[in-house]
Formats: sequence, C-alpha cells, structure tokens
Amino acid sequence: MIPTNVGELSAAWLSDLLGARYPDVEIDSITVEPVGSGQMAGSFRITPTYATTGSGPVGAPGTLVAKLAIGERSQREFAAGVFRNEVLFYQRLAPTVTVPVPRCHGSVISPDNTEFVLLLEDMAPAVQGDQIAGCTPHQARAVAVAAAGLHAPRWCDESLFELPGLSLPDHEDRVLMDSVLEPMADVFRARFPLTGREAATVDWLVAEAGDWLERTPQRFALIHGDLRIDNVLFGPDGSVTVVDWQTITVGNALRDIAFLLATSVSTEDRRTAERDIVSAYHTELRNQGVTDHTVDECWTDYVDSLIQAPMIIVFGCAAAMPTERGDRMFMTMLERAAAAIDDLNPGVL
Repeated sequence: MIPTNVGELSAAWLSDLLGARYPDVEIDSITVEPVGSGQMAGSFRITPTYATTGSGPVGAPGTLVAKLAIGERSQREFAAGVFRNEVLFYQRLAPTVTVPVPRCHGSVISPDNTEFVLLLEDMAPAVQGDQIAGCTPHQARAVAVAAAGLHAPRWCDESLFELPGLSLPDHEDRVLMDSVLEPMADVFRARFPLTGREAATVDWLVAEAGDWLERTPQRFALIHGDLRIDNVLFGPDGSVTVVDWQTITVGNALRDIAFLLATSVSTEDRRTAERDIVSAYHTELRNQGVTDHTVDECWTDYVDSLIQAPMIIVFGCAAAMPTERGDRMFMTMLERAAAAIDDLNPGVL
C-alpha cells in the first residue's frame, strides 16, 4: 500500500522503498515534520534512525523529504496527471538535464497515478522562496539562468513526445481549454473583487488563450510550467534548487521565464531588470549549446509568453483548496502579471 497520509509513513515501509537504492537498509524509527506549502501534495522531513549503526549504509540520507499524495480520493483522482508528471520527471527526465534539483532516493506510484511517494534529498538549510514577498532581481536572475539548464539539454528534442503526457498542444487541447477556461475565470471573478487592470487581464486571457495555445512554437523545450519562487529553494550561498515538477510539459521555453518574472519580483524591479535577466538567460542557453535562437527572438518570445501568468493563476486558483495565504498569493501574482502585460503589450488590456 502506498501511503496517502503522513501517519502511514512507517519505518518499515520506508526501509522497503529505500532498499532499492541502499541494499539491506533497515530503519528502526523515524521522526516527521511538515515542510513547504504545496497545494496538491504534502511534503514532510523525515529523520530516520537506522538499525545497528544509527547512520545507515554508506550514502544513505541522514534526513530526507517525503512527498506524497494526500487528501480525499476524489481530489487525488483530479490531480493524478500532475502526480504522474512529477514521478516521471524524477525517474526519467532529471538525469537528462542540468537544472539543479534534489536527488531522488526512491519513488513509487500506483497504476492509476492517484497515490505516489517521492523520497527526495533534504536541501536544508536552503529555504523556500516567498511568492507574496517576492524575490530580488539577483535571485530571479539566478533562477532564470538555472532554468536554461532545463531547456537547453532537451531543446527541440522530439523524443520528449514519446513520454506519457508530453506533447505540443493541438486543436483538441484548445477545444478542451476553451470549454473550461471561462468557468474557471468565473470562479476566479467570484472569489476576488477584480477591477481595472486585473479584471481586464482575466478578460484578455479568456479571449486570447485559445489562439495562443494552439499556435505551434518555432522552437520548443521541456518546461517546468509553474516556475515561480514558491517552487525554488534558495541556499545561504545564493544557490538555487528548483522543485515541484508536477506541471512539466513541452512548449516555448520562455513561458517559464515570463511566468517567473511576471509573478515573482515587484513591478518596479521587473521593469528595471527584466531585459538584463532575459539576456543572461539567453547567454546561458548559448553556453549550453543552443545556437538557433537570437537574443532578439528570445525577448520576443518572452513578451509573447506573458499570457502564461494569468493562465496558471486562474487555473491554479480553481484547482487549489482556498486558503488565506493562497488568496493573497493569487491576487499578488495577478497584480504583478497585469502590470507586466500592460507594460509590454500596451493596448491589449
């Protein structure tokens, strides 16, 4: 049985899962504490006490983070696709890219994708970014440069399409999105008192997202899909680690960079630093072997991809359970995104 609540994470069960990587591992006991602020799954820091030596086999983790599907079955069925994505990323995609991610010590997922557990490297003392507070331009630049290590190694790699759930959007995807976007936008409008630029951004999203989604990008890459600082761990030395790989897809790589900058830095900082950050990202793409994308094309793709921000905000809000922090986060992100769209696509709102 795959645990769906923290109480089912027993020492014996963890011993079995870790045993695939560390033969003969045996855990006597564990302590558990919650970490992170995930909307779709729970994350818990596990401190194991190993049998005999206490420290375990050579290389076995002294602490680790267990991520698992939680909640009612109906909720887990709704999220089955994103659970599949994250396990797929750690099992098959992480070894093929250079973006910094936690090491995976073990993974298991049910055939219907409604139950999973990932045992991940504990990145402490790195701390999670705060989406509401935002990050500095220097931090945003570090994340953007790290994201080039996701995009460049699989740049225009058609073998990505052989993996479950990874494909470029087609007309059927557009029809599906058109059928759900307006109802989800109505949920968002009912939840928040939108006026002015923010209300116009949601209206613009509903009007334009279908055409945007169906337009085939000239170049594509594996993308995170939800690249924002709540999904980044910042180390005391300035290093970054990208987490929460539930929304991986294939598309224009600048969707990640547009979403990051439009939602994770203050409007003033974005206006000052975004050209430099996009340029630094482009330089890293070239350093990692991408030669068919000019810096001007990179900037154009960035501006064209800003619709990613309100799309993820509206869909994420409709899918997540309402919380006080979540409501503050979604509105803060929309306010920043609306300003970016108005600045860089004047006249569309």
